[in-house]
Amino acid sequence: MPTGVALRDPREQLFEAAERILLRDGPSALTSRAVTAEAGCAKGVLHRHFADFDAFLAEFVMERVGRIAPQAAALRDAAGTGTVAGNVTDALTALFESVAVAVVALITFRDELRARLRDTWPAGVPVLTEAVTMIAGYLAAERDLGRIAAGADVDVLAPTLIGTAHLLFADRTGPPPQTAAVHRMVSSVLAGTLQAAKR
Repeated sequence: MPTGVALRDPREQLFEAAERILLRDGPSALTSRAVTAEAGCAKGVLHRHFADFDAFLAEFVMERVGRIAPQAAALRDAAGTGTVAGNVTDALTALFESVAVAVVALITFRDELRARLRDTWPAGVPVLTEAVTMIAGYLAAERDLGRIAAGADVDVLAPTLIGTAHLLFADRTGPPPQTAAVHRMVSSVLAGTLQAAKR
């Protein structure tokens, strides 16, 4: 795209380009030149909107993390419906089939990005910590409804579920795990906490 041609939403267009590259080619392929080429815009567009490439990546990560909030709200609203294991399976599959796994790889890959994110996100990896909060909130709601045992420690169950799911989905070069495999893992982690008739 020639310089001077207006983009519909330059920041989001650049974010979408970064996501496509990240999913297709991995974090090592994510450069400012690759992003602007993928977005079909002049190289200077990225630097007009962001101080530098790591500032762009930090905002990209935080914007993608922000997308977890609606997923978390929908999951909380599902409390009391379906089965607990089924709801958690669906939520984990939706989360890890999105750009989440690739974003975790990107944060791990780039030291400067991790340093930038620490300014606004002092502990943990943004995508994973938000995912833990989402699952813990849902499990707490189910515990309040009596579908999970009153003594269930959701603050231990949630990171266990997220960590194990991340391992299942981590290899983006092969096919994603089948729903049955994710459900089996969820059921195993939650075993002993689910009320018998409401699993």
